[in-house]
Amino acid sequence: MTRDLTDAARRDWLRLARTENVGPVTFDQLIGRYGEASIALAALPDLARRGGRVSPLGVPSLSEIEAELERGARLGARLIAACEPDFPASLAALDPPPPVIWAWGDTDLLHRSAVAVVGARVASASGQRFARGLAADLGAAGQVVVSGMARGVDGAAHEGALATGTVAVLGGGPDDVYPSEHRELHARIIAEGCVVSENAPGRTAQAKDFPRRNRIIAGLSRAVVVVEAEVRSGSLITARLALEQGREVLAVPGSPLDPRAKGCNDLIRQGAALCEGADDVLRALEGWRGFGEPEGPSFLAATPGDAEIDALREQVFALISPTPVTRDDLIRAVGAPPAHVLAALAELALAGRVEFSPGGAVART
Repeated sequence: MTRDLTDAARRDWLRLARTENVGPVTFDQLIGRYGEASIALAALPDLARRGGRVSPLGVPSLSEIEAELERGARLGARLIAACEPDFPASLAALDPPPPVIWAWGDTDLLHRSAVAVVGARVASASGQRFARGLAADLGAAGQVVVSGMARGVDGAAHEGALATGTVAVLGGGPDDVYPSEHRELHARIIAEGCVVSENAPGRTAQAKDFPRRNRIIAGLSRAVVVVEAEVRSGSLITARLALEQGREVLAVPGSPLDPRAKGCNDLIRQGAALCEGADDVLRALEGWRGFGEPEGPSFLAATPGDAEIDALREQVFALISPTPVTRDDLIRAVGAPPAHVLAALAELALAGRVEFSPGGAVART
């Protein structure tokens, strides 16, 4: 259910989203359990203590939140919360959605049909040419092209779609230009397209930010096309996340002699659709039924008591290992009401004892 936020509620929402150990999954559980960010913020110290945390939880001050909002305003970027009507429907359909995004440029592009084109940073000349041409053809067919503004395939895809609409999803803040040689491309995307980031203006990307960035690339798109990718690459992470989200995945075949083709060839072997041009992508999108926003959590209807969570917390923790397990599998293994298990997980996450992957699986830290 969407709603407009007051200025005070917006600050609380952002403050909760920026709190230590509060990722999208924990944020979603807290809002579901307490209904308002302000109430969740007040409950955080006790929740973290009950989860086993000894040191104080890092909650940003109101002045830090005001500083982030002011930096964004100076850029001309816009903060959109997941509960607001202008939040992209494609991202709202994720389980869970990112709590907030910064959008800089033409935000109308975030509500149009989109296809992601991703691939190797050290891409071949032919791979870059194919990505550029594919993006131009998809744009001519009415699709917005989404990518990550990295070297190689990403940059070529953005260039091919500048005239028709492109969205760059960044690992750092919306003003974090990486690589530095894409500074002009970044400026052109702001002027003609849109830059999106889950992180605050002024933040430099860290390694842990890129899987979350890849999740948003896939989440904004109806289909993901991988042009070139080695067997261990971020592009394959994007493809896996797209499959988990119910998006279409296509791959461009390549020579078995080129290591940059191995990841794409493996995707095709595993069932990804073969892509030789825009027509293949458009065929894959035929019959698209649209994004269905997931039902809101049921915590408010059946909020577990503290004693119920206390009795369950260590049982839940004992079933979690360093190998990620999905929340659904964990709920089945515990055999308790989902609301109780998820509330216990939120407390363990706040304590720093477990962490969630971008796809929502949980593992011990």
